[in-house]
Amino acid sequence: MLVADDLETLAASRSKLPGRVAFVPTMGALHEGHLALIRRARSLGDAVVVSIFVNPRQFGPGEDLDRYPRTLPADLAACEAEGVDLVFTPTTSVMYPREPVVTISSGVMGTIVEGATRPGHFDGMLTVVLKLLNAVRPDLALFGEKDAQQLAMIRRMVADLNVPVEIVGVPTVREPDGLALSSRNRFLSPAERTTALTLSRALKAGAVAAPSGPSAVVRAAEEVLAGETALHLDYVVLVDPATFTEVPASYEGTAVLAVAGKVGATHLIDNMIISLGG
Repeated sequence: MLVADDLETLAASRSKLPGRVAFVPTMGALHEGHLALIRRARSLGDAVVVSIFVNPRQFGPGEDLDRYPRTLPADLAACEAEGVDLVFTPTTSVMYPREPVVTISSGVMGTIVEGATRPGHFDGMLTVVLKLLNAVRPDLALFGEKDAQQLAMIRRMVADLNVPVEIVGVPTVREPDGLALSSRNRFLSPAERTTALTLSRALKAGAVAAPSGPSAVVRAAEEVLAGETALHLDYVVLVDPATFTEVPASYEGTAVLAVAGKVGATHLIDNMIISLGG
């Protein structure tokens, strides 16, 4: 397995990779959700590249940048065990050698749902994703569906800016009890983990209510969430999967039921695809 920590070494290593290159960008602290991305990448590409970089520009003031888990030796071992061909592990100074003057704007789509609770988050995310795509030059890039708004915005950026890469979404990986895997789960105490399960229970309740329409879906999820006082709810919304705007009461088709909240000091998100009507 090749490891590159600067752009020059990355370019030289990338030139040695054969055929179709599949890319998995991560912020490290790899878990089974990340490994599912890597395994899917292996099935689709001739070579797999993984990046590990905690991007400071997508963390706002007071967020958990300093305590975000950094487990590089374990991450590299996991990548090697999964047959990854190349890992890119840049520092902040490599990715941002100077203060950027030109960055990506996420537009209106970046100010709603998760963007409303984390101003500037999607601008920073899209900027680093574009930089990584330009550096790695993959044929396809894989992202988890747990970060559904992120995935939708990356697809829109690639389409709007004519970036020559195929974006592939990979389903959310969950614990047996339904908790969506996240690098931040390691911050949860046993009691907080029990509270966090309210998110997936709310999504399941919303899915059961789908035959009764969008309003019933949201109402069912809200009722579950209202019963857990230890969860600070940020939002529960039913949105169009492409635009993340809330769907009207008459909506039919595929929608995303998205929920987010803070458990203790940990911000968690989750979502589920809901089919309405027809």
